[in-house]
Amino acid sequence: MSVSEAVSLGMPEVRNVFPRKKTRKVRLGNLWVGGDAPVTVQSMCTTKTTDIGGTLQQIAELTAAGCDIVRVACPSADDAEALPIIAKKSNIPVIADIHFQPRYVFAAIEGGCAGVRVNPGNIRKFDDQIEDIVKAARDHGTSLRIGVNAGSLHPKLYKKYGGATPEAMVESAVWEASLFEQYDFHDFAISVKHHDPVTMIKTYELLSSKGDWPLHLGVTEAGPALQGTVKSATAFGALLRQGIGDTIRVSLSAPPVEEVKVGVEILQSLGLRDRTLEIVSCPSCGRAQVDVYTLANAVTEGLKDLKVPLRVAVMGCVVNGPGEAREADLGVASGNQKGKIFIKGKVVETVPETDIVPTLIRYANKLAEDMPEGEGEGVQVLV
Repeated sequence: MSVSEAVSLGMPEVRNVFPRKKTRKVRLGNLWVGGDAPVTVQSMCTTKTTDIGGTLQQIAELTAAGCDIVRVACPSADDAEALPIIAKKSNIPVIADIHFQPRYVFAAIEGGCAGVRVNPGNIRKFDDQIEDIVKAARDHGTSLRIGVNAGSLHPKLYKKYGGATPEAMVESAVWEASLFEQYDFHDFAISVKHHDPVTMIKTYELLSSKGDWPLHLGVTEAGPALQGTVKSATAFGALLRQGIGDTIRVSLSAPPVEEVKVGVEILQSLGLRDRTLEIVSCPSCGRAQVDVYTLANAVTEGLKDLKVPLRVAVMGCVVNGPGEAREADLGVASGNQKGKIFIKGKVVETVPETDIVPTLIRYANKLAEDMPEGEGEGVQVLV
């Protein structure tokens, strides 16, 4: 059947966007975080910051995977000296991650980092240097993130609440925020991370009710790839559904590019980020008349370099296959050693099973070529 003879089966519009809680808008380099700005995805380099070339290479890889903001560690003076070059050459905003030494906070600000993540519980003599930090940050247009972690909570709060409870972590965060706000400084976000998703959700819900600070979501020490992905998706989904969360980091014991991929997928699945390539495939069952696992993997591999917002459905039988395929931009419903190829709800071709993968790849590339320029691009930058 030719395209002109294709039978239209309908293409319903599906869009699921959750209302965002109104938070303060904070500038981070060429991006906004909070307010009506898109929810951004962050990760952290695993390279030594002193390895400037290696760090910039990893930042480029993260950027290509969809990362919007990157964090780099700064535990030493040598790392601090590398920050100006990295911040200048990175294509996405760089946040310096500071623990223990307040002097590195100033080095990061003066070095041109878009932001500085400070953990008050891990920085000696932090509270008595707030005024100086505020002045430096204001002079350089640098934003901050106050990072409260269960593992670095003040001993007094542990004793008061009997552990790292949501109430303890929120009291810590609100107190630290007030130290900046007394100097009329509001260019900061807050994170209150915990390794337990249930505790983490309750903590962010409580913190969100206390003020309009932009919130950075994270399940800290989430674990290996599978466990960490499940924990993060569960917690982020519960919070983003309520409009809570302005930027996210999926913390995995895995390469940082994998963190970014998971983060992007979470936002796309919630309708909070423009989708790129999406493969819809059935889990297979006794009804399947093709090897769905092999077919889906082959299509995914063949289209891995496409960066456009295409939804491609790979279905293995005639029960749900035609319905799922017609709701995709491009799809196949397989059966009887054949595959019916659909484009936006229209059957355009029926091919032998052996030709399904190359046919889908051919149509996908053609659709990508015909797509209007700029469609499917990611976060909008500040102009």
